[in-house]
Amino acid sequence: MLVKLSKTGWVVIPAAMRKKHGLKPGAEFNGVDNGGVLALVPRFKDPLQQGAGILKGIGSLTGVIVEEHYRDQG
Repeated sequence: MLVKLSKTGWVVIPAAMRKKHGLKPGAEFNGVDNGGVLALVPRFKDPLQQGAGILKGIGSLTGVIVEEHYRDQG
């Protein structure tokens, strides 16, 4: 989707993208430079509450790290 920057620095996020990601007026974002790729990352008003379950279904992060460690020792 095309996003344009106005002369005054405003960025308009297309309606379909706002709807898909549940963005409402007043939403805040962090601007992140990922090696030359600009990303707008929505900010959580309550990070603990809103972030709960965000990684659900991937299993234990500790388990993944331990498995990777054993593979590297190989």
